[in-house]
Amino acid sequence: MSYTDRNIVEAYSLLLEGLPSLSKIELIEKLSKSLQKDKVAKESSFFKSFGAFASEKTAEEITAAIKLSRKFKSKEIKF
Repeated sequence: MSYTDRNIVEAYSLLLEGLPSLSKIELIEKLSKSLQKDKVAKESSFFKSFGAFASEKTAEEITAAIKLSRKFKSKEIKF
């Protein structure tokens, strides 16, 4: 945990210190649910990235097109 994160957590803890116990429990539940949503969202976005590149060309045709589009410059280096 970074120094900034630690300070933020400390500030919130001082702020929430005066809340009744039931409110704190509800807050814990909401934080737990948000953590679960974050994990599901990350996994979902990872798997959605597969197949994102759609093309009718074969892999060999795409590779050949990339290689043909390369341009190299000859540059003389003086010492």
